[in-house]
Amino acid sequence: MAENPPKKRHTLVNDPIPATLIRMTGPMIIGMLMLFTFNLVDTLFISMLGTEPLSAISFTFPVTFMVLSLAIGLGIGTSAVVAKYLGCDECEKAKQASTVTNYTSIALALALSLVAYLFMDPIFRLMGASEALLPQIRAYMSIWLPTSALLVGMNSANSVLRACGDTKTPSLLMAAAGLINAVLDPIFIFGLGPVPAMGIQGAALATLVSWVVGFGYLFYYLIVKVELVYPGLPSRAVIISSSREMLRIGIPAAGANMMTPVAAGIMTAIAATYGETTVAAFGVGSRLESIASLIVLALSSTLPPFISQNLGAGRTDRIADSYRLTMKFVLIWQLLIYGMMALSAQLIAAVFTEDPAVSRAIELFIWILPLGYGLQGVIILTNSAFNALHKPMMALYLSIARFFVFYVPMAWVGSQLFGLAGFYAGALLGNILMALLSWRSFERALKHNASPPASV
Repeated sequence: MAENPPKKRHTLVNDPIPATLIRMTGPMIIGMLMLFTFNLVDTLFISMLGTEPLSAISFTFPVTFMVLSLAIGLGIGTSAVVAKYLGCDECEKAKQASTVTNYTSIALALALSLVAYLFMDPIFRLMGASEALLPQIRAYMSIWLPTSALLVGMNSANSVLRACGDTKTPSLLMAAAGLINAVLDPIFIFGLGPVPAMGIQGAALATLVSWVVGFGYLFYYLIVKVELVYPGLPSRAVIISSSREMLRIGIPAAGANMMTPVAAGIMTAIAATYGETTVAAFGVGSRLESIASLIVLALSSTLPPFISQNLGAGRTDRIADSYRLTMKFVLIWQLLIYGMMALSAQLIAAVFTEDPAVSRAIELFIWILPLGYGLQGVIILTNSAFNALHKPMMALYLSIARFFVFYVPMAWVGSQLFGLAGFYAGALLGNILMALLSWRSFERALKHNASPPASV
């Protein structure tokens, strides 16, 4: 194989930290805003069908996020491996790793989606879905699940570009896919001209079309236009070494991210004890969280390649400075976001429902849980930073502690003591305690990693 190294590979090591992070994060904000409108736009249009379809789509969130978590985890592994090779000036190895990690991610996604498809009904019954809701849930997921490997492939391929310092191209692709989904949603859900009204299934079909377009163009771009991925597989030795390194980071990272939908499933089951109106409100709140935490999610895609390249170059001083700067910014920013959400809670609820009970539940969610989004940002970014340091097990341990020692148990205890308000307040308290633990753990890890090895 002829060497064709990625260009501009040193920018994350040599440029000033604030300027570099701003340059990388700016495009990601726009792209992620469009990406996360997938679920939000779906929720908005489906809410027009009534409370029952809205409850059905709310039950799908933990499962869809499970697949998204796999995509994020494998993308983290891909980015960490490729970026560290680039930081060490091993450009041909970076390209080989890019090829192997993309194909491995797609294969794993197909396996996960097949298992979820085969056990669809038992999964949603376990979450508390009623028999009346199962047909609508099945209609949506029967399209969404079999093609979700496209989403995982898109995320892994975008991670290769971000590892090279290119966040503009991934952002444009995510924005285009989000726009396609938003345009097709009302057409497929309600029908237009020769297109029949397909209800909740139409939302899944709109997402599918956007994924096909995004996936097709992205891999054409990577293989043909910029030659960051080989059209075929490298040698068996390269496949084994690259996939092993990516999976060493990617599987624990995916496991850590999958704690989120597992916890969301448990939280949805607790919410279901208060009735379908609360489940609908919790589903709306969960999707609002993606938009409200947009800056955090964008930074979780740009901070890791920055850390990994500097790890490869032996610049732990830049890693420490970037981490502290990012944490302080996120705490201040998310507090401002909370203020805006709390003041407009009634208006936000009115956008999604005319049902007074659902509206009250949405408002209660907004008044309590978003107060901790900054602290949640500290947790998310610390986990991403641990993965970028090639310490994936530490990120996994922290995720397990967050959801099954703090977040979910405290939410359950709060619900038992103080009802729905206690449910939300307990989750908030869990995020506060976990953020303190996460920050301290990363500071300690940096002290013990003051002189990282320069080779992969």
